[in-house]
Amino acid sequence: MNKPVFVISCPIDTYSGYGARSRDIVKAIVELKKYDVKILSQKWGNTPFGFIKDNPEWEFLVPLILQQPQLPSQPEIWAQITVPNEFQKIGKYNIGITAGIETTIAPSEWVEGCGRMDLVLGSSKHTIDVLKNSKFEKRDKQTNQQVGIIEWKGDSEIMFEGADTEVYKPLTSTFDLSNVKESFAYLFVGHWMQGDLGEDRKNVGLLIKAFFETFKNKSKKPALILKTSQVGSSYMDRNALIEKIKMIKATCKYQNLPNVYLLHGEFTNKEMNEIYNHSKVKVMVNLTKGEGFGRPLLEFSLVNKPILTTNWSGHIDYLNPEFTTLLPGTLKEVHPSAANNMLLKEAQWFNVDTGQVGYYLKDMFKNYKKYKDLAKRQGYHSRTNFSFEKMKEKLDKVFKEKIPEFPKQVELKLPKLKKIGKNKSELPKLKLPKLKKVEQ
Repeated sequence: MNKPVFVISCPIDTYSGYGARSRDIVKAIVELKKYDVKILSQKWGNTPFGFIKDNPEWEFLVPLILQQPQLPSQPEIWAQITVPNEFQKIGKYNIGITAGIETTIAPSEWVEGCGRMDLVLGSSKHTIDVLKNSKFEKRDKQTNQQVGIIEWKGDSEIMFEGADTEVYKPLTSTFDLSNVKESFAYLFVGHWMQGDLGEDRKNVGLLIKAFFETFKNKSKKPALILKTSQVGSSYMDRNALIEKIKMIKATCKYQNLPNVYLLHGEFTNKEMNEIYNHSKVKVMVNLTKGEGFGRPLLEFSLVNKPILTTNWSGHIDYLNPEFTTLLPGTLKEVHPSAANNMLLKEAQWFNVDTGQVGYYLKDMFKNYKKYKDLAKRQGYHSRTNFSFEKMKEKLDKVFKEKIPEFPKQVELKLPKLKKIGKNKSELPKLKLPKLKKVEQ
């Protein structure tokens, strides 16, 4: 039986969050064994290629990657894993898959892009809600008169980013953190993006500043480990980060400050799990202003260690407030230094209560066991509800409900005809019905 052709355009071979999302989605679809899967490999910003070669367990994807960008024919199903402004209607049925937006307003081009697809899968409730609630006036380019409203009310589903519980799990780590002299370290994982101090999306600058201020002049101090980068894993990128940390340190008018360590470069998933499980790594901290999902937070939760983060956007779908520490704050407009064509300056995102940051940094350091016991319950919650297998189950269910049946090409079977010989004597006799005589 011919399977429907399912073409997926995505950054499958890149070192990026969208690359990881792409590999998981494609793997799940392949394992469903219901589709003829083909991949159009795309780039993702300035992030490097080569993930599959560096991680042989993903080499099964290579035969699925189309060597030419042209499609031989219209596929039954077309999917794009990217930001919504790039969505295009190519197949008979079209699916857009996105982590969406980290603020309160999605760009109008994103809303229009969602409208081009038959189905949009968003990584979180936050993603879908913002895309649905973003509305814009549509104006004539020549007269500037309003001619309509740009909005999207199409078909959608929340499709969380399932974690690999075979990789991310408790174990005894052998990762070398001998350069970290402290026995207690907070860990941050994520990109350090554009923006002034306290204004970048992941809020790395404010985290460093708050850490210095919280533990200054203390006789016993924890460490802060930053697993971060700006663009890639080059020496220039590393040196630029070191200079930024030094500049923040210089703003603190004290000599006795805690240590901040930088982990820079590309690590495999197994290496990241080793880092998470290291005996010196006690807590993951992230003062993020907004997440479409936030994969590192979910993956770290699987090693049963505490998490300190903000109470807004995509990650609150899976972080239970009873088991993790979700910091309060207020919504604030995106600062001009962080704004771009995706993060609109008129949009808002989360501004954490800095007083609460200091309080919980100290309390976790002092009363770690209390938070560690709760973290075990979060780990169970994550494994039970947000694994790769659970994501695959939901993906299969959604596809069954949403994707229509396509006409199937069947083989035409004609009845066998009796061979007719060359001699007249072999021809079958034609029997005509007898005609009734008509009286004149």
